[in-house]
Amino acid sequence: GESFQRPTDVAWDAQGNIYVADGYGNARVAKYEPDGRYIKSWGSRGSENGQFNIVHGIAIDAQGNVYVGDDGNKRIQVFDTDGTYKRTITNVGTPTALCITPGQRQVLYVAHTGDPDGMEDAAIYKLDLNGTVLGKFGTAGKLVKQFGMVNSIDCRSENDLLVAELSNWRVQKLTLKAAK
Repeated sequence: GESFQRPTDVAWDAQGNIYVADGYGNARVAKYEPDGRYIKSWGSRGSENGQFNIVHGIAIDAQGNVYVGDDGNKRIQVFDTDGTYKRTITNVGTPTALCITPGQRQVLYVAHTGDPDGMEDAAIYKLDLNGTVLGKFGTAGKLVKQFGMVNSIDCRSENDLLVAELSNWRVQKLTLKAAK
């Protein structure tokens, strides 16, 4: 395949295939076999279904659906593992990082960074896999439980998150509790 131009994220499917969000230059998703052999890529620059304006985050659910954070178009596009477009999720701001929890009841966490530095408008959304917002938390800032340009989320369980921030130069460990 083409050479990478500032890739932003990587994900693996159940078969071990590798999916690379090649976001800034190529505006595509590249798929590789577990041994690194190129399989295919999909996407181009634009705003139609299957097109991207900065591919920033990528995650894969247990059914093999590939969720792609289309940062510049303020949406998440969902594909099958062959790159066939399935649907779009909106109303989650600017999706800069994605994470899908393991287990039977999977949820999708989406980091929203609304301004270029992530210091005026930031939050993390919790969604079901159909795109229904289950919750939203956080604000922009430098304090604990505030976010500055979230670039990565790790969600080992539905309530435990590791959130990496570029502008704050840190990783926060968050344990979510049910609202009272």
